[in-house]
Amino acid sequence: MQAVINLQYLDMEKIEHIGIAVNSIKSAGNVYERLLGTSIYKTEEVTSENVLTAFLQCGPNKIELLEATSEDSPIAKFIAKKGEGIHHIAFEVSDIRAEMQRLKNEGFVLLNEEPKRGADNKLVCFVHPKGTNGVLVELCESVDF
Repeated sequence: MQAVINLQYLDMEKIEHIGIAVNSIKSAGNVYERLLGTSIYKTEEVTSENVLTAFLQCGPNKIELLEATSEDSPIAKFIAKKGEGIHHIAFEVSDIRAEMQRLKNEGFVLLNEEPKRGADNKLVCFVHPKGTNGVLVELCESVDF
């Protein structure tokens, strides 16, 4: 029997980006620029998360490099525990609050009760990886700040 998913209730439109935790955006940026054949198009500090971000675009896909700006940053803690590597996968949504409520109703645990300001003109919310097979999931809604 094949499972049927009611797409009417799904708000996740596409993979928005893949976040990669790095020790140095300068060093990792050089690697990914050479690997993807493109340049970093934007860097931004997200002070609330103690992180410096850099974005690369390859076709419709984006990579976000994440460098900690303090030792108590979630990125610094991630790297100390797991080393550099994939930190999260982000999905674009059109209504982050509605999607947060839908996920709560489905039993997922959110890491923040309200969306917060993220990099690249996004409101963001994270879903706890314990409920997503060990993968940190980010929801992103584009907004004009």
